[in-house]
Amino acid sequence: MRVAVVGAGVGGLVAARDLRAAGHDVTVLEAADRPGGKLRRAEVAGVAVDVGTEAMLHRRPEGSALAADLGLEVVHPTRASSRIWTRGALRPLPRSLMGVPLDVHDLAASGVLSPAGLERARVERVEPWDGEDVAVGDLVAARFGDEVVDRLVEPLLGGVYAGHARRLSLRATVPALADLAARGPLVTEGAHGATVAAAGAGVPVFAGLPGGMASLVDALAADLVVRTATTVRALERTPDGLALTLGPTTAPERLEVDGVVLAVPPAAAARLLADLAPVASAELAGVEAASTVVVALAFAAPDLAALGAYDGSAAGFLVPPVDARRIKAATFSFAKWDHVRAAGAAQDVVHLRTSLGRQGEEATLQRDDADLVADSLADLRDATGLEARPVDAVVQRWGGGLPQYAVGHLDRVARVRAAVAAVPGLVVCGAAYDGVGVPAVIGSAHRAAGELHEDLRGRMDP
Repeated sequence: MRVAVVGAGVGGLVAARDLRAAGHDVTVLEAADRPGGKLRRAEVAGVAVDVGTEAMLHRRPEGSALAADLGLEVVHPTRASSRIWTRGALRPLPRSLMGVPLDVHDLAASGVLSPAGLERARVERVEPWDGEDVAVGDLVAARFGDEVVDRLVEPLLGGVYAGHARRLSLRATVPALADLAARGPLVTEGAHGATVAAAGAGVPVFAGLPGGMASLVDALAADLVVRTATTVRALERTPDGLALTLGPTTAPERLEVDGVVLAVPPAAAARLLADLAPVASAELAGVEAASTVVVALAFAAPDLAALGAYDGSAAGFLVPPVDARRIKAATFSFAKWDHVRAAGAAQDVVHLRTSLGRQGEEATLQRDDADLVADSLADLRDATGLEARPVDAVVQRWGGGLPQYAVGHLDRVARVRAAVAAVPGLVVCGAAYDGVGVPAVIGSAHRAAGELHEDLRGRMDP
């Protein structure tokens, strides 16, 4: 049967691949001039590097499993560790579960917290909790104090969601923490300090691809019909299925299909569902989004060789918002990924990247590229002593790229799916539903494709 997939990010491409494998005639429609969504590479000093998503969670299997199925090699970051730039210094990132300290001695040695903050963090205050969704920051602050939230939880959550800990849903963003909190104390005292057993010990946390995460897009799109620069302006029911209106208003095109996968950001999905599924539309319109910027930088290798911060032992650093810096994180790509270091060495350059922007900081995107590069260089100088000028820089803006999972998000998603399910031949998937990471989006796409296939097969069978 005929299926249209609206959106050629990784979710749309995976759903299209699944449906094509199930025997359907699939066309992918993408408004941008290329597929891939937030998986994108750019050439920086003669080397192709990621300027969007650079890694995927390996402990969640969907991403690595898909890469293997596509014949792609999966690689893992080096043993270089991350830092926290806070209280005027680059400090070791203590072991934690999304900022909740797993070892109090490790936390104390890091110097991330002030003496008063450390004393508060040593004593977990467990209040009765009925399991209802709360903000991550509220629960952690109640148990360990505000400073743990401000200097640990905020930068870690900000790196994933570009949001704020006291607004993000505990159950939607850190379900493992919610499950532990429902049982009682998050931390137990042992002979070596406070510890919590970390699930998946010994398994690499993250994975990447040697050619960058955009290699996943290349492999997915290779065997699909993808129409780029094609805007979907309307979606409506017909007696036999669904119809999409494509293209400019001056020359609209009508495409009639049996099924549709909406794999677009929540604001775009809300517009297309306004008449077809108004309840789902209203819910999706309420999902806020954060805008971010990635600044990819290349430096002459000798310019960094004499600086201790770039000796390869550090993979980068996170920046708590409370420290009021310009950037929220820096990644030393050459130290984190062997393939980036090797590619840069061929050009005698090393690659770094910074990221800027959290929810509510959209004005960041309006600044000139030169200003964003200057901000990045100023913070790198203050954090690491780097005075050199880059030999190349690329600025990539991601406007509204990260949906925000507010308290109650899981209930919102359930209402959206229930409303969409009332429309035969229609499903949704993407970063707005089950997680913003690559594996979560892939899982969302598998689910949507499976549901649509069952729906269409039911119509084909007598």
